[in-house]
Amino acid sequence: MNTDNTDNTEYAESTDEFVLPRSRLVNERLHALVPGGAHTYAKGDDQYPEGLAPVISHGRGAHVWDVDGNRYVEYGSGLRSVSLGHAHPRVTEAVRRELDRGGNFVRPSVLEVEAAERFLATVPTAEMVKFAKNGSDATTAAVRLARAATGRPRVAVCADHPFFSVDDWFIGTTPMSAGIPASTTELTVSFPYGDLAAARELLARYPDDVACLILEPATHTEPPSGYLEGLRELADRYGCVLVFDEMITGFRWSEAGAQGLYGVVPDLSTFGKALGNGFAVAALAGRRELMELGGLRHSGERVFLLSTTHGAETHSLAAATAVQATYVEEGVTARLHALGERLAAGVREAAAAMGVGDHLVLRGRASNLVFATLDENLRPSQRYRTLFLRRLLAGGVLAPSFVVSAALDDADIARTVAVVAEACAVYRKALDAADPTPWMGGRAVKPVFRRLA
Repeated sequence: MNTDNTDNTEYAESTDEFVLPRSRLVNERLHALVPGGAHTYAKGDDQYPEGLAPVISHGRGAHVWDVDGNRYVEYGSGLRSVSLGHAHPRVTEAVRRELDRGGNFVRPSVLEVEAAERFLATVPTAEMVKFAKNGSDATTAAVRLARAATGRPRVAVCADHPFFSVDDWFIGTTPMSAGIPASTTELTVSFPYGDLAAARELLARYPDDVACLILEPATHTEPPSGYLEGLRELADRYGCVLVFDEMITGFRWSEAGAQGLYGVVPDLSTFGKALGNGFAVAALAGRRELMELGGLRHSGERVFLLSTTHGAETHSLAAATAVQATYVEEGVTARLHALGERLAAGVREAAAAMGVGDHLVLRGRASNLVFATLDENLRPSQRYRTLFLRRLLAGGVLAPSFVVSAALDDADIARTVAVVAEACAVYRKALDAADPTPWMGGRAVKPVFRRLA
């Protein structure tokens, strides 16, 4: 694993007066030039305590440094994309090899077939694959392909999963639906996760209209026994396409994703995030008879599946190939689980010791841990989340989640648990006062999906 954190800059000091003056200035410059101040809403400074949204200078392994010179142990790296750690030597070496050989050509490069062969060997439940640059394009291509294959208009999405695509068919269902016609949104229906009867009822209500069921096969909760198998049977019975969004579960659940772990094969699946260890690459994969509809070797109506100028950039495909080789050869998925279990045990112990074990709640698979912050009445609270994030940042831990990377080591885990303990002590004070305001340092952090800015 890449655990080479050679920069000797100190961690941030855990104090009430923790400030980030340079980051504040750069954030102002960002907002003047970039709508939202970031190119991904989940990276916006509204997701962090007021004045404490660090702007990153560089990263190595499990650590990042901000423009103010502070060093952090980082979690959820690159929104779960950097699962091996920043600047992983095997990945960067593969990328560098391609940079001097050209990045994009008027015809496919040999690397495209090599990357496809590697992917299909890693995810053997798929028969064909097409690469893209981001997950939204891949999931939208899956929806388009399902509609073309079935001749049906409706898309059924899992209502309990937060994000599938930036495209209208999904974003129209969120509170940020401005600019999307109601006629588009009406074609997307939803079903709850884990409730097979509800999915059955939905398909019975629209027996000839639903083109596909699309969901994350697992996220913060494990699928109930028989649930994924039941969806597979329902999709077959009603003639719709079963799509697994494996952007998060891909590699973190197993090298072959959740479908490889649970043994349920979807018709189509989409991968991204960990696939490139931070480099831009995503994939749509699935059954040959469906995927070929987007190809040339059939006599039917053509489907414009995926066609992106930069979808097969050589350095990104080289990164993906190196990532997959590293996962398989070094047992990365098992390491992620072990690290997550160690972290979860320490955080839970620290929270319990400070009397907030019922209020700071860890959820999810060990390799994909998130936390919930509950108020004195055990209700989800953005205000208590603000307090908690503020204390973590002040202690040198950048953790919008506790999603681990393989570059973490025992010292990183120990430091994180120590900082969590300090944060929980403040959390306890706020609970006793029934008011976190004195420890928030300003306005509360905000959910990404909201109607008003």
